[in-house]
Amino acid sequence: MRGPTTTAVTLDSVANLTDAVRVLRGRRILVLTGAGVSTDSGIPDYRGPDSPPRTPMMYAEFRSGEPARQRYWARSHLGWRTLGRATPNDGHRAIAALETDGHAFAVITQNVDGLHQRAGSRSVVDLHGRISDVRCLDCGDLSSRRDLRARLDALNPGFGTDVEIETAPDGDAVFEAVHGFRIADCRACGGVLKPDVVFFGENVPKPKVERCYTLVEAADAVLVAGSSLTVLSGFRFARHAASRSIPVVIVNRGPTRADDLATVRVDAGCSQTLSRLAGALRETGAHATGPGVRMAGPTGAVDAVG
Repeated sequence: MRGPTTTAVTLDSVANLTDAVRVLRGRRILVLTGAGVSTDSGIPDYRGPDSPPRTPMMYAEFRSGEPARQRYWARSHLGWRTLGRATPNDGHRAIAALETDGHAFAVITQNVDGLHQRAGSRSVVDLHGRISDVRCLDCGDLSSRRDLRARLDALNPGFGTDVEIETAPDGDAVFEAVHGFRIADCRACGGVLKPDVVFFGENVPKPKVERCYTLVEAADAVLVAGSSLTVLSGFRFARHAASRSIPVVIVNRGPTRADDLATVRVDAGCSQTLSRLAGALRETGAHATGPGVRMAGPTGAVDAVG
C-alpha cells in the first residue's frame, strides 16, 4: 500500500488557505470530494499529477459477455485486498470534524471506498455507489463484497497469491493472467453480479443527482477536495453553485476543470491542507447558522431542511 504523499506547503498555498478560511467561516459548507482525498489511504487516483494513464472498464464492455466480466472480477478480486484494508486518513477525519464542529452539513463523494463514513462523517451521498456492495443486474438483489470475496476465494483457491500486485483506482489491479478465473453468479437468481458502483459510461441515477443539486442549493459555500472535476458527474455541482453565486473553494493538487469558477483555490494535497483548514475554522468559533440538512435513514440519503 502506498504511503502518504507529502506536499510542500508554499507561501502561496498558505495565503490561499487563509483566504479559504475567510470565505468558509460562518457558512454552511457542502463538501464535494474526489479520489485525491483517498490517495493517502493507499488508493490510487486516475488524474493526479503523479498518476499513470489508466483505461478503466466501461459499462458496455462489462455487459458484453463473460470474458469481460471474468477480466473485471479477477482484477477486482485482487485489488480488493488493498481497498478492503484501506483506512481513513487525516483528510477524511478533517472533513468529519467539519461536520462535528457544525461547519459542514453534508458530503457528496465521487469515491466508492466508504472511507468518509468510517472516519465519522454521517451525512454522505455516495454519488457513484459503494464498492463494498454487490448488486445483481437481473433481480436487483444486494449483497456484500465480503460475502462475494469468500465465494471467489473458494472458486479460485490461491489465485494471485504468488505475485506482487499493482493496485489501480477503484479497487482494480494491474494483472493480465486472468484465464481460468471462475466468476460467481447471483445466489438468488443465478444472474450477473456487478459492484454497486457507477461504471464509466454509466449514468448516476437521476434521483441521486437531483438530491445533490438540492444540497448545493442548501449550501452557503461548496468545498471541493481532491478532485480535478474532469468528468461532468462532479463538475456540474461546482458549476451549479457558481451559477447561484455560492462561493466555491477548491483544495487539489494540480489544475481542475472548475478553476475559473473558484472563489479560492489551494494547490496542495488534501490531508495536511484539510487538517489545517478544519483546525483554523474551529479556532474561529464561528459556526454556521440557519437551516441545514438531516439524514433520512440508514441508507445514507440526505434530505434538505427548509
